[in-house]
Amino acid sequence: MTRRKKSHQSSHGSANRPRFWGKHAVAAALDNPDRHVLKAWATQDAANFMNFPPEVVLTRAEVTDLARLVPHDAPHQGVVIEVEPLEDLWLGDVLAEADESAVLLVLDQVTDPHNVGAILRSTAAFGAIGIVTQDRHSPPEGGALAKAASGALERVPWVRVVNLARALDEMAEAGFWRIGLTGDARATLGEALGPKKVALVLGAEGAGMRQNIREHCDALAKLPITDAVESLNVSNAAAIALYAASQA
Repeated sequence: MTRRKKSHQSSHGSANRPRFWGKHAVAAALDNPDRHVLKAWATQDAANFMNFPPEVVLTRAEVTDLARLVPHDAPHQGVVIEVEPLEDLWLGDVLAEADESAVLLVLDQVTDPHNVGAILRSTAAFGAIGIVTQDRHSPPEGGALAKAASGALERVPWVRVVNLARALDEMAEAGFWRIGLTGDARATLGEALGPKKVALVLGAEGAGMRQNIREHCDALAKLPITDAVESLNVSNAAAIALYAASQA
């Protein structure tokens, strides 16, 4: 798998050394043995709450100092850390560990970090085994994403692949029933769910799934929503689909 390219360091961190903020995101990063925390800044109250391990270099800071380390109005809650991105995961390893009732979430060019963070949180909540995205068309690990994930970034396996269609073929070979969520499908998700091992595929808001990705699904399905709204936010749709799959 291609490694991520290093990027220029900014006052708000970079893709190669992202900064996380907020107590839940920071606490989860500190609890993750696979996460390397490079630096930390915290107010006195937040430092007492977080209980930083001694190997983490901690700088005491005022609230105004922390505001300069994160994007404008970011809710840092008195604590900011700089980290290394997690190591890449191989799809084959995740598939090999899947049991017969595994649920996997696939995102086709969903790029908004808040949406991906919320989807990671729902993935953890409903016990899915991970998410799969295309490397070039998904957000990097970053503060907004980690905050929205509320700790799930550290707990949910996230596989980035070069070719999403090829990854869907690999899922089929591993016994996954691939369901693409799209509003123009005839069947509802409840009708499309069959085999217990399932991969739920969602496209970006507006554009939806690309045609090539639709063709690599075993079934297309829609969520049974009323005509009061045209569609759901992708993170809301993912949460509903994950719940339905977990109950099937």
